[in-house]
Amino acid sequence: MAGIKEELSITAFKDEHQKMVLNLLFTSNWLKQLDTERLAPYGISPQQYNILRILRGAKGKLMCMHEITARMLDRAPNATRLTDKLCAKHLVERERSEEDRRVVHLRISTEGKALLETIDKGADEQIFNVARKLTIAEARSLNSCLDKLRT
Repeated sequence: MAGIKEELSITAFKDEHQKMVLNLLFTSNWLKQLDTERLAPYGISPQQYNILRILRGAKGKLMCMHEITARMLDRAPNATRLTDKLCAKHLVERERSEEDRRVVHLRISTEGKALLETIDKGADEQIFNVARKLTIAEARSLNSCLDKLRT
């Protein structure tokens, strides 16, 4: 198994903290690439997949773009454009607010729910193939460390 030093062809790191940050960035990009490849056959991006999952989680409740963006894993500044593409594919439905015509509400469509069901069948397998490399204790420890970094 190649370590981060070999992956990046670096002879030495300044210190373990620098190595950790580079390792996190490299691993994050690696995971994003896996996700992009997994979703490509369905014609959606990881960000669009995230929007669909957020809307499915709303259980039919209308959501405004601000609510969706606040819940995104990757808070893309182009979330409106991403949602426009999902609407064009009939995966998301758009509805204008009666109180304020400037506000647009969104909900996942029946087609969007069906697509997520199809995608989710393969998602569990991919997550398992990556995550099973760590024990439950290691995963718990890593989660704790990552949460600590963000505080």
